[in-house]
Amino acid sequence: MINKERLINTFIDYVKVDSESLNEGRFSDLMVKELKSLGMDVWTDNAGEKIGSNGNNVNAYMEGSKDIEPLIFSCHMDTVKPGVGIEPIIENGVITSKTDTILAGDDKSGIVALIEALKVIKENNLPCGPVEIILTISEEDGLKGSKNVEYDKLKSKRVLVLDSSGDVGKIIINAPSHNKMTFKVKGKPSHAGGSPENGISAIMVAAEAISNMKLLRIDEETTANIGKFNGGVATNIVCPEVEVVAEARSLDNEKLKVQTQHMVKCFEDAVNKYGAELEYEIINNYKAYNIDKEDALVKMAEGVYEKLGIQAILTSSGGGSDANNYNTKGLTAINIATGMQKPHTLGEYIKVQSLIDITRFVLEVMLRNK
Repeated sequence: MINKERLINTFIDYVKVDSESLNEGRFSDLMVKELKSLGMDVWTDNAGEKIGSNGNNVNAYMEGSKDIEPLIFSCHMDTVKPGVGIEPIIENGVITSKTDTILAGDDKSGIVALIEALKVIKENNLPCGPVEIILTISEEDGLKGSKNVEYDKLKSKRVLVLDSSGDVGKIIINAPSHNKMTFKVKGKPSHAGGSPENGISAIMVAAEAISNMKLLRIDEETTANIGKFNGGVATNIVCPEVEVVAEARSLDNEKLKVQTQHMVKCFEDAVNKYGAELEYEIINNYKAYNIDKEDALVKMAEGVYEKLGIQAILTSSGGGSDANNYNTKGLTAINIATGMQKPHTLGEYIKVQSLIDITRFVLEVMLRNK
């Protein structure tokens, strides 16, 4: 029943619409039009106004003809950079970007699967369960869209987030919490040749702090990284100020707390040793989630894959998604792989067969009997 040619053409049309984070307006307007044409009740919120985007989260609901619990399908509309002027090409059943851009399969592969499944249901008048949809903005920029969803208007407590890379069949049931840390070390300037002993090198202080840190792979659940190191004026001036931007992630919220405290202490110790000053900010972008493999939502997804002859794989992720925020808000959400590969890179691609398979999965879930 899935129209392969239509599915591919729609995907190509979608990725050609620029929608980098905070510039989702054109694409969100298109989604409102598409969902309304499929007979859904559609509304938008004011998330864009809150976070500085020209688009808003798009919500849609269709009652369906089966008296079963509604289920939310969620994708994000924004893309990372460079995502302007995407020119998709198809070679040997694989879709890539022709130019120096991403492909935007992250996350328009999930969106096109939703739209095609709904088209199949409508044109064949198929009985289905209630369908609820959330299309978010600014997922790639700190999951900001899903932080501003109007949760009090949702009808369901279960969410399938169609936003993981990897082969169709992968189900993310564990994902980490994430802290972003910004440290500013203030030293004391002095002439580097004439009186260096009168200065306090912010670079030296920060370097010592970092050298004493546990970084990269901390344990099987925890990672940490220094991402940016900026400072200095000239080689003849003892550096007066340095800014360091870092992160830590963990599947365990307590472990994240411990790692973050460790990194702060390393800076505090170095600053105290040399008489420098320290300012720092810690922002928690999202909390970890851990869904039991026996949870009803997980078992439902596994059962659908089994019916379709696709192997289901339960696994963890090192990155966050809107599923993190949904679980924090009291919903049960898992992240489903759409078949996109190498997202956030110029080598991003997706197989046509993967688009077909994730659409088959979405359609089967919408038609579910329980």
